[in-house]
Amino acid sequence: MSAMSLSAITFATLTVFPAFMAYAAASDLVSMRISNRVSLGLVAVFVAFAILCQLPLAQLGMHVGAGALMLAVGIGMFAAGWIGGGDAKLAAATALWIGPELLPVYIVASSFLGGVLTLWILNMRSHPLPGFAARWSWLERLHAPRNGVPYGIALAIAGLMVFPETAIWKSVVLFG
Repeated sequence: MSAMSLSAITFATLTVFPAFMAYAAASDLVSMRISNRVSLGLVAVFVAFAILCQLPLAQLGMHVGAGALMLAVGIGMFAAGWIGGGDAKLAAATALWIGPELLPVYIVASSFLGGVLTLWILNMRSHPLPGFAARWSWLERLHAPRNGVPYGIALAIAGLMVFPETAIWKSVVLFG
């Protein structure tokens, strides 16, 4: 593989995953939705990365397994009404990148951050919005007690926290 294509892979790996995570968090904050395009984009870029970097089949299988496991857990959580469908898909696509070794760390980090986020939002909802903020539709939506919590924020932050510890990140930084 040429140095130019390796540096392009390095750049893409180090920027695309964080960009998708930031977009997912911002989108969930302002619209309480995470587009399927975000999760599908993460999967597509991972597949491209795996092909270009010639990820060993065993390692690829482990990453796919982590994503499938997280999707199954996410679907169960969605069915129970604990998270939204976009959250379940984002968690699965993130797990694909994180891999099995750090999946428990990702789950604990996203659970902790989600708990903190939930407590903060519940506290915020117990107080009236300031007059100037009441005109912002996204903040009114976030403040409404009938709405859920934009858990994608916690999932994205946890993904960004764990990603630099992954084998993918380390291999690209060390050998890219």
